[in-house]
Formats: sequence, C-alpha cells, structure tokens
Amino acid sequence: MRRKNWRIVIVGVVLILIAVAFYVFMLSIAPKSNDPAALMQTVGTVAGVVGGLSVVLIIVGLMGRKV
Repeated sequence: MRRKNWRIVIVGVVLILIAVAFYVFMLSIAPKSNDPAALMQTVGTVAGVVGGLSVVLIIVGLMGRKV
C-alpha cells in the first residue's frame, strides 16, 4: 500500500498557478519592452520549466511512498 504525499501535490499545484500568473503578468508588460518577442520567449521557457517541474511534483506526490 502506498501513502500519498499531499504536501508535494499542493506545492505542485501552487507552482503551476504561479507559472501561469507570471506568464499572464508578463504578457501585459511585453508591449512596453524593446524586444517583446525575445522577452516572451524567455518568459515562456521559464514558465514551461516551472510547469514541468510542478507536473513531476504532482505525479511523485500522488504515487506516494511505501508504508
């Protein structure tokens, strides 16, 4: 029997929310930038990495550990 680690799952969900909020916030700032395309490419990379890490955390938390 495995026991789910809800703390890790919650941290993963919070990280996804932070990544989406960061992306949306930077969308509002991008038009004022000197190079909006490069800015959004960097922001998309960062948000994608954080989103991928959060998905891994959610999966590991739901798999749990042996009791």
